[in-house]
Amino acid sequence: MLTTNDQCMKLEVSRRSMIKNVVATVSTGTLLSGFNTPLALGTGSLKGNINHSVCRWCFNDLSVDELCEISKRIGIRAIDLVGPKDWGTLKKHGIDSSMCNGAEINLVDGFNDPKFHAELVKRYTEMIPLVAKAGYKNLICFSGNRRGKDDETGIKNCTEGLKKVIGMAEKHGVTLVMELLNSKRDHADYQCDNTAFGVNLAKNLGSDNFKLLYDIYHMQVNEGNVIDTIRKNKDYIAHYHTAGVPGRHELTPDQELNYTAIMKAILETGFKGWVAQEYIPTGKSLEQRFNDLAKCVQVCDV
Repeated sequence: MLTTNDQCMKLEVSRRSMIKNVVATVSTGTLLSGFNTPLALGTGSLKGNINHSVCRWCFNDLSVDELCEISKRIGIRAIDLVGPKDWGTLKKHGIDSSMCNGAEINLVDGFNDPKFHAELVKRYTEMIPLVAKAGYKNLICFSGNRRGKDDETGIKNCTEGLKKVIGMAEKHGVTLVMELLNSKRDHADYQCDNTAFGVNLAKNLGSDNFKLLYDIYHMQVNEGNVIDTIRKNKDYIAHYHTAGVPGRHELTPDQELNYTAIMKAILETGFKGWVAQEYIPTGKSLEQRFNDLAKCVQVCDV
């Protein structure tokens, strides 16, 4: 009779075998085609104009090792939102950390409230040198929730807090990147929910080491006018996230955003940073989910 440990080990071996088979399938380019065109997979098949990444949390049921293997086969060269404990695994696979995390308290307690400044300054002061030592460039940060504050007060408070760490970021060549999130659907009361807030904050700080993470999904939900906004504010954007609207799922033809046109507009701005897939997968099988990820990369590969 198998013990509980034996059963768990058997399931894990079966799971790893299944992932290995999926990796092999991806590497030979035999996954299902999408959008009525042959599916191009692998770094040699991609155009090289867009630097493709994928967000770690979207595939949290996989180990970092497994996500690295799949990413390499598709042609994804970096993983977003990975902290120090997993950087060694990324380096082992030759995968970059395109947006580091781990200094933030959470999404709701951020730089817009002075009562969190001491803790945030401590965390970012410790993390910035680690990011630089690892050879990475981007470290995420958040405004936090409004809690009744108007934008002028929120920008003032963020400026005061970030000024306490921006000098260290400049010294170490690390860019602090504040994410724009929608407050209408996914992150109620989040303050940096519009591009103007982030741009005005960047102007206040006056440092090339503070930029914005323009999440295309979130900004379509909150303010729309994506391409024009990107063009007008290109100097303040360091990073992009993608997802389909509505639903925050894959970049399929039946959603309202034209990601091919958006990526072309991003390239026209001279952008050289990373574009990370950050959607919630809908595929029921591993094979389908990685096929979908490959399709999304293909859509953005202009």
